[in-house]
Order: sequence, then structure tokens, then C-alpha cells
Amino acid sequence: MFAQPPTWRKSTHCGPNAGCVETARLAAYVGVRDGKQPGGPVLRVSPDGWRTLLTRIKTDVR
Repeated sequence: MFAQPPTWRKSTHCGPNAGCVETARLAAYVGVRDGKQPGGPVLRVSPDGWRTLLTRIKTDVR
């Protein structure tokens, strides 16, 4: 049985030519990659680490 390839998503705030990151659920991690280089390296972040990062970004933006 083959595993499904990850479904990569990017923010709805990204324009068609914007340099945005993409994220995907990867087994026990959240994958993060450069949307302009989909074949490039993938940063693996724990779900807790990802939630912490998003919380910090949202807090610092306000």
C-alpha cells in the first residue's frame, strides 16, 4: 500500500507571484517549504512548535 503524497497549502493572502511558504501535514510533523521551489528542502516542525510559531506571529503582528 502506498502513502498519499502530502497536500501542500499556502495562505489565501498570497498573490499568484508572491514568495509564500507552503505547509503540509507530514505524518508526525508539519512540513514547511518555499512555494517558489516545491522540489526544494522541507523544514519539519512538530505540531506543538507550529502552533507556538503561529501564536507568536499573530501576537507580534498586533
